[in-house]
Amino acid sequence: MTLKLTTTYHLEGKFYVAYCAELGVTSQGETLEEAEKNLREAIELYLEDAPVENLSRYTEHPLIRTLDLNLA
Repeated sequence: MTLKLTTTYHLEGKFYVAYCAELGVTSQGETLEEAEKNLREAIELYLEDAPVENLSRYTEHPLIRTLDLNLA
């Protein structure tokens, strides 16, 4: 089974923080590639304990939107 998961990345200090929206799993790395590799590993560890019958709920993608906020 292949899961398609939503991931976001942002720079925090000298590290890239990687986040999986469906699972709430976060990791980091010094490069985008390392952050993605570490996130993939964290997700795999997270899903090791997930019952197979519940995996289908992870295919429902979250709604991702931007929010404009005026700071005066």
